[in-house]
Amino acid sequence: MSLDCRSLTAFVVISVAGELDATNADDLESYIGRMRRPGQPVVLDLGGLTFMDSIGLHVLLRVHADVRKQGSALHLAAVQDLPARVLQITEVWDALNIHPSAEAAITTLLSSTASAPRLRRLP
Repeated sequence: MSLDCRSLTAFVVISVAGELDATNADDLESYIGRMRRPGQPVVLDLGGLTFMDSIGLHVLLRVHADVRKQGSALHLAAVQDLPARVLQITEVWDALNIHPSAEAAITTLLSSTASAPRLRRLP
């Protein structure tokens, strides 16, 4: 498995490629923990992920829960054949924020931050 991170102003995009299984799932969880910023969304670009087992799924669900506890969201992008099937047969697909591409996830996040209400300072 290979990992790469792009840190943007309001969120991080982490690209995951290769196979996610019991041998490296902890590595992914640790990497996400180091790269993400509390309270900000995380985009996982899974376009290069070719395989994911139940341990990998468990890591995604733990990260999803952790990010939500801090008031934000996990976004999965470009989920391919086998990983998509795991998410679908476990009925997790509909519970997560899934986008057709990393660009679509980024666009969604940018538009939501642009339209978020801004607090005014009182004099």
